[in-house]
Amino acid sequence: MERLPARLWIDALIRRANLAGAGAFVIQHGDEARGDVLVKVARLNGTAAVYAPSMNLEGERIFLNLAVQGIGPEEAAVDAYVARAKARDRDLWIVEIEDREGRHFLTEPVEDDAPRTGG
Repeated sequence: MERLPARLWIDALIRRANLAGAGAFVIQHGDEARGDVLVKVARLNGTAAVYAPSMNLEGERIFLNLAVQGIGPEEAAVDAYVARAKARDRDLWIVEIEDREGRHFLTEPVEDDAPRTGG
């Protein structure tokens, strides 16, 4: 199955978040067609999560909550990871969602084995 161009996928993600009452915006503009994306979700209480694309065993695109790798929930730790990723990959899109409920608005499957923290 062919993926949507990155720009269309990101526009749809931002639209879903905005329609639900969350704020969403592009922090870094990546490659229009093929750039990967990190999604940061700030809960506006000093905690955050970051989601990165991955593949499951069937070869389908999923997102991984990087809390399973020990990144977060402190927003400063998430921001440090995002800054390192940004420096490594100029084609990387970074989208930030501000939502007190911590919703990510991803429609792809999300591997999220870490407990949620914060309110």
